[in-house]
Amino acid sequence: MKIKHFLQFNDLNRSELEIIFDRAKWIKAKFKSYEKHWPLEDRTLVMIFEKASTRTRLSFESGMQQLGGAAIYLNTRDSQLGRGEPVEDAAQVISRMCDIVMIRTFEQEIIERFAENSRVPVINGLTNEYHPCQILADIFTYIEQRGSIQGKTVAWIGDSNNVCNTWLQAAELLDFNVHVSTPKGYEVEVERAGLYGADHFEEFEDPMEAARDADIVTTDVWTSMGFESEKKVRIKDFADWQVDKDMIKQANKDALFMHCLPAHRGEEVTAEVIDGPQSIVWEEAENRLHVQKALLEYLLIGNK
Repeated sequence: MKIKHFLQFNDLNRSELEIIFDRAKWIKAKFKSYEKHWPLEDRTLVMIFEKASTRTRLSFESGMQQLGGAAIYLNTRDSQLGRGEPVEDAAQVISRMCDIVMIRTFEQEIIERFAENSRVPVINGLTNEYHPCQILADIFTYIEQRGSIQGKTVAWIGDSNNVCNTWLQAAELLDFNVHVSTPKGYEVEVERAGLYGADHFEEFEDPMEAARDADIVTTDVWTSMGFESEKKVRIKDFADWQVDKDMIKQANKDALFMHCLPAHRGEEVTAEVIDGPQSIVWEEAENRLHVQKALLEYLLIGNK
């Protein structure tokens, strides 16, 4: 099978995504029933981390082991990558010693250069620009809870960061809408978001208007990794973009609240919302495990 990478959400087409969502449901049911499923026995995943992680490392490492394979953790501080080895050289070597690679790093360019020189599939575990595995899990979670996301509305409140960019890519592929509300100066950059066009999202100055009649209200921390020096300024700029009970009331009655975590209660979201009855953040976090197992399986052995 031709090597396929997952560097952006739109690296997979709609039919491939539907295969992964269906497979994730089946894999999750097997897991919950304590039934062994080892399609990747004797396969090895290498995980390369330049950014800190909890959910990404745990979900990929546990997931690969649950599929019968092995996972190896590499931190750039503890490898030759941290001493200046060219990304292209590292890709040539690493990809000859494993079956699939997951990378969590800063610039998207780094992972693209690695993939261009890799003999095996490469997965984006997070970059400054995109977080495709997170949105796979988010959409799978919505499908579990409410059914098809087609035609629905997602309200993104806060910074137009990598998660927001990926929601916008997903909306184009899966035919739903995203309402984006950010403070001035933090608006969506269409080119950076990697969009084909702008048919599936609308920007709102007022976050309350963005949340109106939404099916999902979602947000992220105001200060992403790599932007810590801007924290004081961002807390001031984003003060009116906190997701609270009044904002949730603007959404549909059965709307769901999502957050990719970790969350800062009292900043981007109140405790009342994230710990409330409409929040599905724990289900969302758990589903990183199951949907990524389906992704690993698909990239390595196709639709089985």
